Amino acid sequence: MLLRFPVLFLLLCSPVVAVTLEVVELHQPLSLHRTDGIGDTLGEEDPIQAGVFSRPYAVTGAMPEDLVKAVAAPHRIASNSEGYEVDDANLLNLCGVALSAEMKVNRLLVRFDVENFELPEDLDLTARQVIRLSVIAVERTLRAYFQSVKDEVLSVSIGITGTTEGNAALRDLAKRFRLGRSGGDQEVNQGR
Repeated sequence: MLLRFPVLFLLLCSPVVAVTLEVVELHQPLSLHRTDGIGDTLGEEDPIQAGVFSRPYAVTGAMPEDLVKAVAAPHRIASNSEGYEVDDANLLNLCGVALSAEMKVNRLLVRFDVENFELPEDLDLTARQVIRLSVIAVERTLRAYFQSVKDEVLSVSIGITGTTEGNAALRDLAKRFRLGRSGGDQEVNQGR
């Protein structure tokens, strides 16, 4: 009897831990290598063998930071073909690009770190195409999630870090935009 009281007291005084698991529309930059698929054109004449695709995804944690980080989650494209075996089609993982996100006041800072970028031989893409598709994926994911949020404004700043002299031009893919009420889902600044 005496042992029950301390255990009961500890249970009643301990903080309640609740985990929210939410299903969201997640957009990811995916490679279509080893398929006959044609992806995005990125404004050029010839389409590339990659694109931004959406899927439902169950996410938990800090929002919107963990939502953004989920863009880099591994993605195995399902197939009914026994000959198609690609463990991960996510371009961020295939090319060694690290994705981070953190809130600073009312601004979401998203960073693509290209310090360890390495383009696999079987991908017929450029570093610029990989990062462009990745920026598009993050923006589409955030716009889909915040499309019904009208009572708050979220400023988003997407930057490229870890560049070298040889790939410094990737930094001009940086982008800023606002989501929510007075943001009007508009782009603020691109290329900085």
